[in-house]
Amino acid sequence: MKPLGNHVEVALATQADGALVAAFARLLPQLSRTAPPLSRETLDEIIRSPSNHVFIATMGEDRRIVGTLTLVHFRIPTGVRAWIEDVVVDEQARGLKVGMALTHAAIAKSRELNAKTLDVTSNPGRLSAHHLYESAGFIMRDTRVYRHQG
Repeated sequence: MKPLGNHVEVALATQADGALVAAFARLLPQLSRTAPPLSRETLDEIIRSPSNHVFIATMGEDRRIVGTLTLVHFRIPTGVRAWIEDVVVDEQARGLKVGMALTHAAIAKSRELNAKTLDVTSNPGRLSAHHLYESAGFIMRDTRVYRHQG
């Protein structure tokens, strides 16, 4: 595999093409062992949802997709809220500021959407992710997340 270089470009995905489907097939298992592969139709549905913003990070001369982040926003009675979800950076690109570039793009988009808050959750064992989010200005909240497995 060719070296990636160090210039990260971040863009919003507008449609699910073959390259994007292949990138998600490569990246999702690095995020979750239980995440099923996404079909082109499912990925396109995610991208086209008006409440989702799927950011794609590319690097290298061939603009290889090396990371993704999904920003979700929604309006509730207390205002517009936003969440960062499913952040994954390819193992070969970790430490090259891909996560920071994706996070900054999500922060900018949440401001554009006039989100009152932008939240992200992170597994307690993902120390590098914690450092990333803290470096980007996130602060840990004293809260608990409850999940119903319905």
